[in-house]
Amino acid sequence: MPNFDYEAPTSLAEALELMARPGEVRPLAGGTDIIDQLKSNRRNADLVVDMKRIPELLELSMNGSGLRIGSAVSCTDVYNFIEEHGGYPALSESAALVGSIHIQNRASIGGNVCNAAPSADTIPPLLVHEAVAHTVSASGGEREIPLIDFFAGPGQTVLQKGEILKELVLPAPPANTASAYLRFIPRNEMDIAVAGVGSLIEVDPSSKVVTKARISLASVAPTPVRAYEAENSLEGSVIDADAIDRAADLTVGAAVPITDVRGSAEYRKELVKVLTKRTLNICLKRLS
Repeated sequence: MPNFDYEAPTSLAEALELMARPGEVRPLAGGTDIIDQLKSNRRNADLVVDMKRIPELLELSMNGSGLRIGSAVSCTDVYNFIEEHGGYPALSESAALVGSIHIQNRASIGGNVCNAAPSADTIPPLLVHEAVAHTVSASGGEREIPLIDFFAGPGQTVLQKGEILKELVLPAPPANTASAYLRFIPRNEMDIAVAGVGSLIEVDPSSKVVTKARISLASVAPTPVRAYEAENSLEGSVIDADAIDRAADLTVGAAVPITDVRGSAEYRKELVKVLTKRTLNICLKRLS
């Protein structure tokens, strides 16, 4: 692993000043990805800035307007918080799938997002819950970026030099809303998703008509994607087996997977269909 400098600031202002320095400056919000990437020479760094001691990046709160997750909050903390307070089951399910328990204690949701792996488990749940990325930079600029627009390619985001993800903000889900996340992996645990699907539906309890639908996919495109045609097919329809089957068929159209050692493109498309059906049925069960 090449040599690099290391800083652990305790204020956001100090961190932003460090991030704006010349050269390759990398943020560390857990280190479970970036350290491995540095060891294997997949990324390089002149300076690594540890974000784990900055209070603003460790905030985790919920109120009537929604959920706020600081970019350095661990997967374990997010899982425990949602299990206690409710409202975002797909996200808690995905947080419990990121590596081992040891990894979850260190890895952050924000780091999982900024690593921008197409297979990242927490991103589809964040997308179906319509997360917005709040960023800050040394120049004083701030941006609010819908998460679907945050990814520029595999391992790439729209963050600019000196800009960091401060927090993820998820709006409060309306009543009669449920979400779910499932993935398929070759092993029982601690593997990268061959395909993953997050689903969310809001259903009118009297008519059983879907008033809102969100479906997002992992590991089947260069970036995480939304299945807009499938969502549109569900909205305004009575939620039943036929509606779910139609949505699952349409979801496949949003997938543009590759063939690799984990599975063929056609296999991944079939997984998308199966996982869409399963997540929608889980949502329906949670609403019953």
